[in-house]
Amino acid sequence: MSVRLSLTAAAALAAGLLVAGSAFAADPTCEPDKVATKYPSLAGKTVTFGADPQTPPYVVRDGADLNKLNGIAVDMAKAVMDCAGVKYKFTLGAWSGILPAVSSGQIDAMWDDLYYKPDRAKNVDYVMYMGAGTGVLVPAGNPQKIEKLDDFCGKTVAYGIGSIEEAATLKQQEVCKSEGKAAINTMPFQDLAAGLRLLESGRTDALMWDLGYIDFMAKNNSTKYSRAFSIVSGFQIGVGIGKGKEDLVKAIYDGIRVIQADGTQKKIFAKYNTDPALMIPAEIRTK
Repeated sequence: MSVRLSLTAAAALAAGLLVAGSAFAADPTCEPDKVATKYPSLAGKTVTFGADPQTPPYVVRDGADLNKLNGIAVDMAKAVMDCAGVKYKFTLGAWSGILPAVSSGQIDAMWDDLYYKPDRAKNVDYVMYMGAGTGVLVPAGNPQKIEKLDDFCGKTVAYGIGSIEEAATLKQQEVCKSEGKAAINTMPFQDLAAGLRLLESGRTDALMWDLGYIDFMAKNNSTKYSRAFSIVSGFQIGVGIGKGKEDLVKAIYDGIRVIQADGTQKKIFAKYNTDPALMIPAEIRTK
């Protein structure tokens, strides 16, 4: 899908470099007819965003038309890029392969359920816009009575490889051992679709993932799933942009500031049953 968008300019970047937490003096406005002067490297270009279409509420295929995408990231990208006056499209793939594609220059950015991590920021620049938490998805009714991390002892738990959920599970594994309790049977997975299959097939008792996804799945599939509990992680979600794409970083930063100020982002969150309190002020991070 391709769309046109528009965005406002921010103040000049010191020495042409983006600095984490940069704050620009001017309030951005949507001026799609000025893309050539505000974001010259984007004029006439189609920006490519990578996403996994199995990561609701961020990106998901429309049930009535599989060629159409819905979700927080999709709606925000449209609002932001329309504001900037820049064409864009989404390229879909498995979550685990998208960020490497950005780092290698195959696509311009990843707009999905992407957490900020310092090691990731070595390869991509970020524009932050959302707080994050971890949720635990279980079969409807929570048959294993999993209500807190201590309840993982003796249970099977699935999580994404290299995720904060993996770190939390392995930390709890040590607690189980130190207290003489049964060990956790860990089930790491490469992508979310594989993790969900583990839960649906009964091979895992619980699946840990981003709280927005867990709440979306529980609310929209109440006869199949329940949210067992959640953890406030302190992590944040943003757009991951290939290094050296200063104009794209500026355009996305400006646009997110616009849609935060005019209430569009809040409306998008409400549309997908996501707590507006998870919104955070737009911020650029490059390390």
